[in-house]
Amino acid sequence: MDLNLQGKVVIVSGGSKGIGYGISSSLAAEGAIPFIVGRKEPDVLKAVQTIKEKGGDAAYAIAELTDPEQCEKAIEKVIKEFGRIDGLVNNAGVNDGVGLENGNYPDFMRSIQRNVAHYYLMAHLALPYLKQSKGAIVNIGSKTSLTGQGGTSGYAAANGGRNALTREWAVELLPYSIRVNAVIVAECYTPLYDRWIKTFDNPAEKLAGITNKIPLENRMTTAAEIADTVAFLLSSKSSHTTGQLLFVDGGYTHLDRAL
Repeated sequence: MDLNLQGKVVIVSGGSKGIGYGISSSLAAEGAIPFIVGRKEPDVLKAVQTIKEKGGDAAYAIAELTDPEQCEKAIEKVIKEFGRIDGLVNNAGVNDGVGLENGNYPDFMRSIQRNVAHYYLMAHLALPYLKQSKGAIVNIGSKTSLTGQGGTSGYAAANGGRNALTREWAVELLPYSIRVNAVIVAECYTPLYDRWIKTFDNPAEKLAGITNKIPLENRMTTAAEIADTVAFLLSSKSSHTTGQLLFVDGGYTHLDRAL
């Protein structure tokens, strides 16, 4: 299926590793130009180079997403290089383990800043250009905000905020024909997930216990599967889809665990 993304410029925050890189790669494969915004220059440059070596196109800006000035400069760089923004994927974040009992107020607020505040900021900065292109926004979220995980107050609150913003923006931006959706991630084996699994005494046993509870094929969702859904939501093939939270998780969040 041709998603009609050829030449479309799509900002992907945190687009150099894990799910973000999967999204960047999927967009490039469809002929779009992922504009990767990330803070670690070696990772960003490697991602751009790899995409280009595979025959795609990509561009980038180095920015710390918790710094409004750096975010502004990233948007300015997109416009300077391409003169347009056709889509925005808000992806970057980290489960920093800030809980209620073992956390504190400053760390909780930092978690909000790291995991949801920049979603608002990037969307706000990109909005004038998205209005011109009648573009689309896709927010990446986590099942943590819906199922609970324990000890993740900051991350859970941030993800709940991502879901709420998705639907709020979908309503607010109706007059501009800008669609806003979210893809909710459950169990996808990213570098961050690998780091978390290795905190257990028996990582292999812990991983097997999780994958055995994923109803569809008892396996992790791949970054590519999430990325392809994001590409679809950014495309004209999903032209009447907005305000939705789509779960790409093999049924892990909603289907009966007895399966």
